Amino acid sequence: MQAMTVVPGRPDTAATSWLPEPGADDGDVLVEGLAVGICATDREIVRGGHGSPPPGQRNLVLGHESLGRVLSAPDGDIAVGDLVVGIVRRPDDCSCCRAGNWDFCRTGNYLERGIEGAHGYGSERWRAPAEYLVRVAPDLADTGVLLEPTSVVAKAWEQIDHIRGRSGHDGRTALITGAGPIGLLAALLAVQRGYETHVYDRVEGGTKPDLVRALGGTYHCGEASDLPVRPDAVVEATGAASLLADLVNLVAPNAVICLTGISTGTRAVLPGDELNNRLVLRNGVVLGSVNAARRHYEQAGAALAAADQDWLHRLLNRRVPLANWPAALDRRTDDVKVVVDLT
Repeated sequence: MQAMTVVPGRPDTAATSWLPEPGADDGDVLVEGLAVGICATDREIVRGGHGSPPPGQRNLVLGHESLGRVLSAPDGDIAVGDLVVGIVRRPDDCSCCRAGNWDFCRTGNYLERGIEGAHGYGSERWRAPAEYLVRVAPDLADTGVLLEPTSVVAKAWEQIDHIRGRSGHDGRTALITGAGPIGLLAALLAVQRGYETHVYDRVEGGTKPDLVRALGGTYHCGEASDLPVRPDAVVEATGAASLLADLVNLVAPNAVICLTGISTGTRAVLPGDELNNRLVLRNGVVLGSVNAARRHYEQAGAALAAADQDWLHRLLNRRVPLANWPAALDRRTDDVKVVVDLT
């Protein structure tokens, strides 16, 4: 079978390779791969900033944002013909992982398919244990590949909801910084929660502003410090550390700022005393969020099923065939979400 492979840190090795069929040791459910999404993590793995192959192997099969159709399965909740998404992380035995919160793993001794120590879902066929599969509604046959990134923002919003509940504050203004796929999906979940939703990005034209407006949100450019909004909840999806000082100054009292982006640029010097005073005097919270547990995948499935499917289709604006998948790594100015078609 064909698969998307790379030696992490060796961009020249990104290729479509022939591999043996997946063995039963990989899991009791055999899945036909339909699509995988490409994100910044995949590009970092190819460049060498992240990622590792399974022990004793040189190549890593990429693809952690999956969508497939079940070809065979034992009796249980997962059946032949079901659309499924594979959960990325495999927990270790820490207290958080044992409680089902493997996204909060304390040791870092987990595996992540297509990222750390385990092959991903970027192949014509793959296997997984039924317990690490999430069924997808048939209506999401073309857009279910968005479920994994949506699970990331579902977790972020779950934490925001939980923390905001401490005060009884009912302010409903949300700000999303970054209009990439994570930011746009975070905006979708904000709108579904009834927030007046604002999205801030550097891109002034093209598809992204239109997608925000189609949600009923407001799109902003310019300087973050000049934004005409006092948000009660922020999802930061750019990884630009310098934004944090602007956001802390911008938010309303009792606000929650959730950081989901990873910083890759130069070191930013933040005004520590000012940040400290603003957070203390306004009862502010800044938290980081990464990965997702099973319940967040399920929340994501419900959010996508409730969304306008035409809007979701517009996110998936470029498809690349498996035979030419390295082309999906190239960044184009009009890209929103790039998908590799495994069929």
